[in-house]
Amino acid sequence: MIKFGSSGNSLAYHNAGFDGSSHSAKWVKDMGLDCFEYSFGRGVNLSSEKACEIGKSFKENGVEISVHCPYFINFASPEEQKVINSYGYVLSSLEKGSLMGAKRAVFHPATQGKLSRIDAVSLATKNLETLAKLIEDNGYGNMLICPETMGKSAQIGTTKEIADFCTIAPFFYPCLDFGHINSLEQGSLNVKDDYLRLFDIIEKGCGFEKLNKMHVHFSKIMYGPKGEIKHLTFEDVEFGPMPEPFILAVKERGISPYIVSESAGTQDIDAKTLKTLYENA
Repeated sequence: MIKFGSSGNSLAYHNAGFDGSSHSAKWVKDMGLDCFEYSFGRGVNLSSEKACEIGKSFKENGVEISVHCPYFINFASPEEQKVINSYGYVLSSLEKGSLMGAKRAVFHPATQGKLSRIDAVSLATKNLETLAKLIEDNGYGNMLICPETMGKSAQIGTTKEIADFCTIAPFFYPCLDFGHINSLEQGSLNVKDDYLRLFDIIEKGCGFEKLNKMHVHFSKIMYGPKGEIKHLTFEDVEFGPMPEPFILAVKERGISPYIVSESAGTQDIDAKTLKTLYENA
């Protein structure tokens, strides 16, 4: 079933006097949302006890939780230690995410660095094959592990690259970040067919099942010549992408993704807007 939720806690949540994520599940449930993404972006610093406490709250409130792995993962690094560290960042995220009841984990795959694009993608592919084995060996093959499309030209993670990565293992599912894609492609997402084009890339690349259950990040993002600059809110009128054609494309294709708003401070409000658009489409 399709789900809509927020990435992290909004400004309104903090302004209401809440801190941390102990009340996040009830907050998003009361907003009429279905899911929540907990970020380990700056590192996996959560105790097992706290992870279990958060997980209990989400289970009691009937809200599905996912996790985002640390931002400094790079599976195209030519430095072996950085790749080893990247394996550790994913596995530690899965460990704590599992305690929280998460069924999904999102990660940024790689940065091109000084390598050619072909060599960087090839190296990332090789290291993701190793990651897939480590995930299975550590008992996390029952989770959906989601490499994310990226928003800067120096990063690895075009829609086609993500589709290819998702053929490596049955539990690799795509995360399409439409704000990132729109930034990388300099404002390419304007009408329904622009989204259907991306859906086709995923379906042809790794199958309808992975398109149907894909992870989605949606927010408006300011961009420049090299891509993403910063996240915005739905109130911004200069930058896209606009949510309405995205929702129409989801409806037309008949898919049920897990949709997370990453708006800057209004992620719960904008997630609710997405859900309302879907219900009214």
